Amino acid sequence: MLQREFTEEQHMFREAYRRFLATEIVPHMEAWREAGIVDRQAFRKAGEQGFLMVWPDEKYGGMGDSDFRFEQIIMEETGYARAGDWFNTLHSRLVGPYLTRFGSQEQCARLLPACVRGERILAIAMTEPDAGSDLAGMRSTAVERGDHWVLNGSKTFISNGINADIVLVAAKTDPERDPHHMTLFLVERGMDGFERGRNLRKMGLKAQDTAELFFNDVQVPAANVLGEPGRGFAYLMQGLAEERLLGAVAYLSSAQLSWDLTADYVKQRKAFGKALSAFQNTQFELAQMRMQLDMAQVYVDQCVRAFNAGALTAVDAAKAKLATSELQVAAADLGVQLHGGNGYMDEYPISRQYTDARISPIYAGTSEVMKVIISRDCLAEDYVPFNTRNF
Repeated sequence: MLQREFTEEQHMFREAYRRFLATEIVPHMEAWREAGIVDRQAFRKAGEQGFLMVWPDEKYGGMGDSDFRFEQIIMEETGYARAGDWFNTLHSRLVGPYLTRFGSQEQCARLLPACVRGERILAIAMTEPDAGSDLAGMRSTAVERGDHWVLNGSKTFISNGINADIVLVAAKTDPERDPHHMTLFLVERGMDGFERGRNLRKMGLKAQDTAELFFNDVQVPAANVLGEPGRGFAYLMQGLAEERLLGAVAYLSSAQLSWDLTADYVKQRKAFGKALSAFQNTQFELAQMRMQLDMAQVYVDQCVRAFNAGALTAVDAAKAKLATSELQVAAADLGVQLHGGNGYMDEYPISRQYTDARISPIYAGTSEVMKVIISRDCLAEDYVPFNTRNF
């Protein structure tokens, strides 16, 4: 069996986080799914025990360790515990790094400590009713007015949208001359004109609050502009590789769980006097899926190593996102099929696995967009053939 590369400290971190999930998160997940939202205390409890944002410097309350493998552990264990509709990583590793990567020291000092403690929850707002993967189609705008900006527009499908206290909002700031001239704004709970719409009802990920957000003449102080005005599109592009790696880790963890749930079920379920696992079709289907999962795990772990070394490319991240999101759906679909009628029943975990998985090839860039990114690279004139690459 291939060995995965984690330090002794990280193995201890995994065990501690697994215990935290078992005691503080998993027992409440069903109630949160019924409510359509995770209780804010989940973020606070994770923050209190050092499981929310591990990478910020110690002066902000974090561990000061930027090794992506800590977040990989958090995502793997969260997914495997069937708590994947608690979007703790969106708060801690997708949105949070924008503050230290592009924000000022004042912004970090003012906002990060409460985020690390789980007292203030983060979200990011890019998607609009008419603009998803195509950010250039964004209609939200902001106009500078002296010491503040006036923000107008709406966003949809925003994860953590109800719980969020700070929303990183992208808006066009020179739409007539340049559709990519965007600026990022830190919109805080309570700002006049900032309103939340419905907590949207979804096929899966029931506990994840996903909302519509509305900005009506919101006066955002200049102190809440993230980075340089007009460079928002470039900032978003810089974060996409990490976002897709985060997704790949989560998708694959969920796929691994679907396989294990199914393997356990077919060993116990009998048909025609013997266990389903004794039938060759069952054996071949699960063997095929086991091979795909293990191969994907090796690739994702390699992407994590590349990210830690500052060498993960957008193309490699797109490959990871495409492969694992499609595999998550396939593993859950196979599980439902081998569960038979029980797989369609909500009381069986594999049913939730299937409905939760279906969004993965859509958000953070659709499978079709991932294929465009990959094809532009592999069909380019300067593409390096396999037998001449330097490995």
